[in-house]
Formats: sequence, C-alpha cells, structure tokens
Amino acid sequence: MIRGAIPLLHVSNAAAAESFYCGLLGFELEFAHRPQGVEADPCYMGLSRDGIWIHLSSFSGDGVAGGVVNLLVEDVDALHGEFAAKGVAIDMPPVDQSWGNREMYVKDADRNSLRFLQVPEKA
Repeated sequence: MIRGAIPLLHVSNAAAAESFYCGLLGFELEFAHRPQGVEADPCYMGLSRDGIWIHLSSFSGDGVAGGVVNLLVEDVDALHGEFAAKGVAIDMPPVDQSWGNREMYVKDADRNSLRFLQVPEKA
C-alpha cells in the first residue's frame, strides 16, 4: 500500500538551499546528513511544512537541478502574500489556468520549480 511520496530536488549549495526553503518558504529542517561532518556539501536534507516533505540533495548522484514539484495548497493567494512579504522572487504570480487550477510558481537558485496549485473543489 502506497502512503505518500517525497520529491527529491538536486541543489548545488546545501546551505543556500536551506536558507531559501526554511528562511523564506517556511519549511522546517527535519534532518541533514553530511558525511564530511562540518562541511556544508555534500548534504542530504529532509524538510517539512504543513505535513508534506521535500528532500534536497547536493550529492552528485542524486539527479540534476531544474526539477519540478507540484504542491497542493488551500489558498495560493494567501501563500503569495506570505512569500511576497518575505521578499521571495515569484516566477509566476497567482493565475487562473484554463484547466481550472489557480497556480503560482517559485524557483530556487538551482532552477528547481515549486508550483503551488490550488485545485477547485469537486461539486
């Protein structure tokens, strides 16, 4: 039985990624594995926010930068306001898509796209 999925995004600088995801996007660092001890990279991190998880890795074998993660949200406009107040660069502000979703896109320094989707409720 599948209970969920955790996306993995490749980042080039773990410290910068942690600062962006935790400091600006509101995620919490749950764990960080650094085999070199005190060196920032390579690093494998688990982040959470509102019950969902994202993993970030700067290990060379863990994919390439430029991935996409779709995150379902209750109120994309409220999230946009939160991010704007923190100075987050918004790649695409909230827009109503022709397929029914209201969406906002944010990119990290490695061009990974976080797409925040507000899906209409089914009647």
